[in-house]
This record gives sequence, C-alpha cells and structure tokens, in this order.
Amino acid sequence: MPTPKIWKIALLPGDGVGPEVIAATKSVLQVIGDFYDHDFQFSEHLIGGAGIDAVENPLPQETIDACLASNGVLLGAVGGPKWDGQKLRPEQGLLGLRKAMGLYANLRPLQVSPVMAHRSPLKKEIVEGVDLIVFRELTGGVYFGDKGRNDDGSAYDVCSYSIEEIERVSRAAFKIAIQRRGKVTSVDKANVMETSRLWREVVTRIHAEEFPQVELKHALVDSMAMHLIQRPRDYDVILTENMFGDILSDEISVLGGSIGLLPSASLGSGGPGLFEPIHGSAPDIAGQDLANPVGTILSAAMLLRHGLGLEDEAASIEAAVAAVLAAGATTADLGGELGTRAAGEAIIDAIRAIHWAAAHRVQMHWG
Repeated sequence: MPTPKIWKIALLPGDGVGPEVIAATKSVLQVIGDFYDHDFQFSEHLIGGAGIDAVENPLPQETIDACLASNGVLLGAVGGPKWDGQKLRPEQGLLGLRKAMGLYANLRPLQVSPVMAHRSPLKKEIVEGVDLIVFRELTGGVYFGDKGRNDDGSAYDVCSYSIEEIERVSRAAFKIAIQRRGKVTSVDKANVMETSRLWREVVTRIHAEEFPQVELKHALVDSMAMHLIQRPRDYDVILTENMFGDILSDEISVLGGSIGLLPSASLGSGGPGLFEPIHGSAPDIAGQDLANPVGTILSAAMLLRHGLGLEDEAASIEAAVAAVLAAGATTADLGGELGTRAAGEAIIDAIRAIHWAAAHRVQMHWG
C-alpha cells in the first residue's frame, strides 16, 4: 500500500464553544484521512482568551511558530465577556495571527439549499438558490489605521489603503470568479471616501488589464446592504474592503437560517491559510454540547480545498453535510435535537454511507 500523505494541521480551539466544535471537526477529518489515505497530524495551541488565562498572551509565540510550520490552521472562536475591560483582548490574538501569517483575503461563502431556505428570516423565494462569496480585504482600512484620542477628548480612526493591498485581493477575487459564474461586484463608498475612490480605480484597472473576461460591476456599500436583502441571488463574488466586508458578510450570514452553518477562509500569497466558522464564541452555551459544528466542519472542507488542494475530500464533507441537513439531523439553532457531538457523528455516518454507496456501485458495475 502507498505511504499516507502527511499533512500538519494546527488546531486553535480558543474560547467559548470553540473547543467543542473543533473536537467534532477533528473527528470528521480523521475519518476523511482514513478513507483517502492521508495522515492528518494535529497539534493544539493557545489563542485568544485561553492564551490570556494560561500565559497572559492572546497569541503566544509558540502558537505563531506552530501555525507557520503547518499546512493549514483550523480555529474555533475567540472572545467573550470574561475578558471585557481588560488591557489584553482575545481578539488581538486573531488579528495578530492574520498579520503574522501574511493573510490578506477573507472568503465567506453562502449557499442556501432548498432544505434550509425555510429557516431564513426572508421569504423562501428570495433566498433559495443563493450561491455567493464575499472577498474581504484583511490587512488595510480603518481597522489597521492610526487611531487614538486627542487632548480635547475627541477620537480618530484613520482609513488607509495602498495600491498593492487592493491589487492583490482584487486578483484573488477575479481568479475565484473565473472558477464560478464569472461575475464580480466591487463594493465601496466612492461618492464620499478617498480610499474608496482609489479602491474603485485599482479594481477597474486590474479588471481591464488582467481579467476582461469577468463581468465587473461597482456598488456603493449602503445600497449593496439593501440589495443583498432584496435580491441576493443576483450576486456571485462580492469584493470589498476590510470594514465593509466585515459588516456585509455578517449581514448575509443570517440568510441561510443560522450563523452556525457558515465557514470562512483567510488566505495569503503563500504558506498556510486560516480557516474558521464565522460564528462567535457563544459563551452562553459553551460547555453544554449545544453548539452547531457545521460551520467549523465546512471550514475544514475549505481547508482541504483551498489549503491542501484536496477537492474530492472537501466535496465528500460538503455532500455529507448536505445529506444530514436534508434529513433534518440538526442542532437546536435549526430546530433539531442533536448536540454538538451527535451532529458531528451524524456527518461522519453520512461520509461513511456515501463512500459505501460509491464502492457498492463500483462493485455492481464490475460484477
């Protein structure tokens, strides 16, 4: 038999429900490794509030080193009211890790299946069939600009973007669009902000010079927020800056019925990526086996596809998740009765069933 392919995966359980959803996802990946002859070597490390509590650091150097040495990083969640008002914040760990890993593009896909459309707060006919992805720039904008307080008590946050930052995330979005339906909507506030005017200029130039086969449209962020509620099916790839992407991706997260369903990936020009569900740490249900692990499990599928280039393995997880949701085997946020562990086990059972059926069809064919 061939030697199994070895992949190093750094696990960052973090805070709140993070350890629970990471545990369920690790079990899913182990089963995938068994079926596809991969040796997934896992290591767990501190981040966020867990790091503050253990070593007074939301991002220990050991965690950075382990992540950089891995083939992919899977994160649970960071934050919680326990650390409110403290000088050290759990979120500093996540921002610092993105910077240390050189990650500049955050991908947040949304697919609304027919079986989940009724869970949306919008009408079924509006959300059914939605298939879009938000490309959010991660390193620039107001989140990373100069900020502070003046002597008179006023405050300031500087929004700044370089041409290079806009170019690289634009190219990444256009490349993904070619693999999808070939449409990009670039979102800015060019009628008011100078950084948005630069954003629009650079995106337009990159499109014309390098990706003319892709359809490009521009939209202002305030009207885009409205259109995503009115006609979300119109969109394919949404490209935008850091803060706008943060807000818009949270807005669309509810369209599928539960924020617990949605994965994300943060990617750079090389090296490992960071993959995490978009839900928070949910401290109110932490430790109670109530959290929905699907967003984390689908984030693992993104790790396999975008981080390791394992398309069949990623598709296997996604097919199993779809089958489980269609069967109504869900956690409480989707009206079901399963706990975190049981939901993960249901997905594992679905993976096994899918592979058994595929093997049986092959045997029948050759028989």
